[in-house]
Amino acid sequence: MQTHYDIIIIGGGAAGFFAAINVAENNPNLSIAILERGGEVLTKVKVSGGGRCNVTHAEFSPKELSQNYPRGEKELLGPFHSFMTGDTIDWFSRRGIELKIEEDGRMFPVSDSSQTIIDCFVAETRRLGISVLKNHPVKYIEKQDNLWKVIIKEEVFFSEKLVIASGSNPKIWKLLENLGHTIEAPVPSLFTFNIEDNRIKDLPGVATGASVEVLDSNNKSILQSEGPLLITHWGMSGPAILKLSAWGARLLHPTNYHFAIKVNWLIDVLAEEALETLRELRTELNKKSVVKYAQFQLPKRLWQSLALASGIDDACTWAELTKEQLVTLSKQLTEATFQVNGKSTFKEEFVTAGGIDLKEVNFKTFESKLHKNLYFAGEVLNIDAITGGFNFQNAWTGGYLVAKAISSPLKREE
Repeated sequence: MQTHYDIIIIGGGAAGFFAAINVAENNPNLSIAILERGGEVLTKVKVSGGGRCNVTHAEFSPKELSQNYPRGEKELLGPFHSFMTGDTIDWFSRRGIELKIEEDGRMFPVSDSSQTIIDCFVAETRRLGISVLKNHPVKYIEKQDNLWKVIIKEEVFFSEKLVIASGSNPKIWKLLENLGHTIEAPVPSLFTFNIEDNRIKDLPGVATGASVEVLDSNNKSILQSEGPLLITHWGMSGPAILKLSAWGARLLHPTNYHFAIKVNWLIDVLAEEALETLRELRTELNKKSVVKYAQFQLPKRLWQSLALASGIDDACTWAELTKEQLVTLSKQLTEATFQVNGKSTFKEEFVTAGGIDLKEVNFKTFESKLHKNLYFAGEVLNIDAITGGFNFQNAWTGGYLVAKAISSPLKREE
C-alpha cells in the first residue's frame, strides 16, 4: 500500500508534534502525517518533571539561554533570536495553557500536569487534520524521483519534505548514516552519581548548596559546577551534580563512571578561611558541643556527619578540639573527596549526548546540508542540555523553525 503526504514527520514526541502543528497552522492546505514507532505518543512529555512537564525555563536572553547546552550552544544562539522562552509562553497561552515560574526558574503548566500539554497537542492535531499514525516503526528511508520514500512494514509512504524528530533512536540514526550523515555516538548525559560513603550513608534527603569538582587521575580539577546538591540513597543528585553529568558526558563515559569528586559544602570558602573561622568558633563557643550545634548554616545532619568524620565525638566541646581536628574539619567542609562508582538515570528522564553532527545542518532552517527537503528537530541532533526545561525549549525552537521553513506552498518538480 502506498500513501502520499506533502510532509512526513518521523517521531511522535515534543519536536514532531510542535513542528506538525505549526506547519498546519501556517499552511492548512498541506497534508501532514506523524509516524510514531510506539503505541503511545508524547511519552517523554508525560514523564518530564515528575509528570508535571517542565515546558521551558525562565531565561529570556538568547545568549544566556544558549549557555545551558553543553552541545549546541553556538548553533542555537541564532535560532533562539527567532523563537525562545517568551515565544513558547505565548504559544501555549494562545491555546489556553498558562505557565508558571518556580523558584529555580523551571516553568510548568499551572495545572501541574503533563497531561495538559499532551491533551493540547493531540487536540491541535485533530483540529488541523494532521494524521497521527502509531505503531509505525520506520524500516527504510530513501530519495526517489525528488520524493522521500519511507518504508514501514508493508506500507510505503511518499512525501516532498521529510522531518526527522525521532529523538535518541539508534535505528533512525543508522538510516541517516546510510544517507551520508555523520552520527556522533550517543552517551548518557543527565545522570546522578552512585557513591557509597559513610559520611553520607544516613543522610538521604539532605539538600544544601555546594560546589563540586571532578578530579582526574592526578587529582587535578577537570570540571566544576555549583548549585543545590541532594544526597540520595544511592549517592548524590541535584543541579550541581546534573550539570557535571551534562557538561562531562563525553569526558566521564570512558571512565565507566568511576572517578573522584571534591565537594566544597561552603561553596566558595577556602580551607584556610574555614580554618580561621573554626578557630574563632573555638573561642566563642568553647563550652558548647561541637557536634550538636551546626555551623556555617549547614543542615544539622550533614554538619554532624562531617564533624564525626573529622574524629570529633559527640561529647567533645569546642575548647577541647585539637589543632589536627580543626584542620581535618576545615578540609571536610571545603575539600571533601568522594569516590563515584557508577551512575543512575535521573528520574525517568533519559537524555543522551549524541546524534547528527551539527556541522551538517543549516540552523536557519534546521535543514540537512546534505539533502534538500530533509529537516531535523529535537534530540535527533547532537544537542542536549542541563536539566530545567532546556531540552524541551530546543524541541520547540527546532520544531518552530522547521515549520516556518517547510510550510510555504510546495513547488512540485515537473
